[in-house]
Amino acid sequence: MTDAELNAALRIYGADEATLAAQQTRYARSLRAFAAHYGPGEVLVYRAPGRVNLIGEHTDYNHGYVLPVALDKDVLVLARPRRDRVVRLVSPEPAYEPRQFEISTEIAPQPTGDWANYIQGPAQLLTREFAPHLLGCDALVEGAPPYGVPRGAGLSSSSALVVAATVTLAGLNGLDLKGERLADACSRAEWYVGTRGGIMDHFASVLARSNSALFLDCRPVDGSYPIRHVPLPSGYAVIVADSGVRHRNTGPHFNRRVLEGRIGVRLLQRRYPGITHLRDVNHVPWPELEPLLPEVIDTEALRAAGIDPHALLDSGRSAETDTFCVRKRCRHVITENNRVLQSVEALGAGDVATFGRLMREAHISARDDYEISVPEIEVLVALADAVPGTEGARLTGAGWGGCIVALVRADQADIFRQRVAEGYRARTGLEAQVFVCRSSAGAGEVLRTRV
Repeated sequence: MTDAELNAALRIYGADEATLAAQQTRYARSLRAFAAHYGPGEVLVYRAPGRVNLIGEHTDYNHGYVLPVALDKDVLVLARPRRDRVVRLVSPEPAYEPRQFEISTEIAPQPTGDWANYIQGPAQLLTREFAPHLLGCDALVEGAPPYGVPRGAGLSSSSALVVAATVTLAGLNGLDLKGERLADACSRAEWYVGTRGGIMDHFASVLARSNSALFLDCRPVDGSYPIRHVPLPSGYAVIVADSGVRHRNTGPHFNRRVLEGRIGVRLLQRRYPGITHLRDVNHVPWPELEPLLPEVIDTEALRAAGIDPHALLDSGRSAETDTFCVRKRCRHVITENNRVLQSVEALGAGDVATFGRLMREAHISARDDYEISVPEIEVLVALADAVPGTEGARLTGAGWGGCIVALVRADQADIFRQRVAEGYRARTGLEAQVFVCRSSAGAGEVLRTRV
């Protein structure tokens, strides 16, 4: 493949020549590494982007609304099909030791957090649901910053890996799996690792378009999820600041939030028997809902009311607690759903100021009601808000570390990056990675070549 042909394939990253040159170097390096591991021959390259969520945190697994943007930071999988069911995995990243497994309907998981689980999950699901005789591959996975998705930062690195693996295995096996079917399969494949999350990350990675956010209603209607591509405001930059503080979604905190929302639904069903998720009471004024939800309730009281809290997580990992904060968790989800709907209206009308206000309100709710912030995130938000040209800033991602996202006037982007990075270093002693997000197209095959 010539440089010109490679550059044509890499236009998915935009037309900026410096970006194209950097990506060309990245792809060439990855192709050489693949050849060193697996020898000469044909290789196919697939990618899946990470995402930043503009607004709508912890609403997706409550059948709510979200508004993510796919990033130009992605996970690459370079692969060559095999004639057997073996998958061999390598990565140039030292933390990712080589792995090998055989595809079947029952693949024994690696230890919690092991990177191979994010490939084994898709392999198992595709075999169970789409291709009983799914064949394996030799694969190299590359997703390291600065061009890969930062891990544990709330930008969906794990889901990007799941999507990339699913797209790779489906593509190599000739499966006609795309669009919503593909995104839904990816979301369920990630359950393999034990996290009972929603569909936002996978839908954003699969269905995104450049220069747009993806409004997603996480409740299916006749088997399809309502989506809308919302243009991003011109003259503004979406900027992410990574705190460097890392979380693990496979820990108990995430599942605890899932469980507290489900407990809230069970308690609200006494007054509203037809509801199944918190989004079903979005239209009900909060003062009517508040007295129906206890601030705190324990396992003993729930079982006395006929509710077994630990059964509500299905096969997900335990929440590792017998005490649940229900009222404020539900308040966050319900008010956040309404903020997403208002944000779509505001962006559609070009009302950036209203959208910025909603971002700030969303952060306060995530901090106080859902309790997913940490001191370092609060420092970043305060620094961002202090920069002229910042319309709004908030925690993004699952929380307990990770990143903030800010909407900033484009002519202030360089000043924002400098002031936030310097201020964060001065106040915490830590380094924040601050970068402008370029919205990206969704996952898929990038190129076929020989090495």
